[in-house]
Amino acid sequence: MTDGTRLLGGVTVPLVTPMDPGGRPSAEASGDLLVALADVGVQKLMLLGSNGEGPLLPTSTIAPFVDGAVDRWRSSVADGVVTVNVTAAGTLEALERAEIAASAGADALVMSPPIYFHHRADEIVAHYAALGAVGLPVIAYNAPRYSNPLTREILEALLDLEHVVGLKDSSGDLELFADAVAIGHRRPGFAVSQGAETQLAAGLAAGADGVVPGVANIAPRVSLELVAAHAAGDAAAVDRLQDVTTALTALHAIRRGTPGVKAVLSVLGLCPPHVAPPLLASVPAESEAFQQFVVTHSDQLHPMKG
Repeated sequence: MTDGTRLLGGVTVPLVTPMDPGGRPSAEASGDLLVALADVGVQKLMLLGSNGEGPLLPTSTIAPFVDGAVDRWRSSVADGVVTVNVTAAGTLEALERAEIAASAGADALVMSPPIYFHHRADEIVAHYAALGAVGLPVIAYNAPRYSNPLTREILEALLDLEHVVGLKDSSGDLELFADAVAIGHRRPGFAVSQGAETQLAAGLAAGADGVVPGVANIAPRVSLELVAAHAAGDAAAVDRLQDVTTALTALHAIRRGTPGVKAVLSVLGLCPPHVAPPLLASVPAESEAFQQFVVTHSDQLHPMKG
C-alpha cells in the first residue's frame, strides 16, 4: 500500500496550466515556472486541479501537457512527486483521464466526486472504486464549490478502498477537516492535506500532513516556510506566515481565481496570462492593479524574471 504522506506531506503546489493564446495547455510554456518552483525547494506538484483549470480542458488536449510537465519536473527535481487531477462529470471520462496520467508516469491521481449531477453516496463510492483499475494511488479531493461534497459517511467508506490513500480538503470547513483527520488516522498511511489558503495554520494544527495552497504558485517560499515553522513548533512564525498567506489572497479581490494568479505570474515573467475559455484573461485595468500587487508583495513573490 502506498504511503499517502509521501504524496501529500509538506507543500504541494497546485500548478496553474500555462496555455497558448487559444487556451490549449502548453508544457513548453511551463518551463520558467517549473524552474522557479524547483529553485526554491518545491518537490510536489498537482496538475489540472481548479488552479490548473483541469475540468475546462477537453480530455483530448491534456496528454501532451501532462507528459511534458512530468518529464520537465522529474528532470529538475530528482525525487519530485507529480499528482494529476482527473475529476470529471462521469466515471468513464475520469478513467480516460486517469489512463493519460498513468501513461505519463504520474505518481498518483487526484479526484473529486463527479461534477454537475448530484449523486447518492453509494454512487460516489463506486466512482472512486472504479479508479482502482488504473493501478495508481488515488487522493480524494473535497471541493464542494465545484462538485458533490465528500461527507463523513463517504469518507468512512473510502477508507475501505485500499487504493485511496489520502484526502485534499478545500472545503474551508474546519469541523469537517478535523473529522477527516480523525477518520484518516484510523488507517496507517492515509494522509490529509489542507487546501484552504486562509486556514493552512489551522489545518496543520488539526493534524494535516501537508498543504496545497494556490498562492504557492506565486509565493512558494511562504508556504514552505510556514510548513517548516509548524514542524519546528514555532507558533509565532506560523501565525505570521499565515497572515502573509492571507494577505496574498487579496489578488482575488482584483480578479478571482486562476485568471488572477496567471496575471501575477505574467507580470513576473513566469507564465502567459492565457486561460481556458470561457474564462477571460485580465483586462488592462486589472493588469495595472496586478502590477501594483507585485510591487507591494515583492518580498514574498518569485523574483521577476529577467
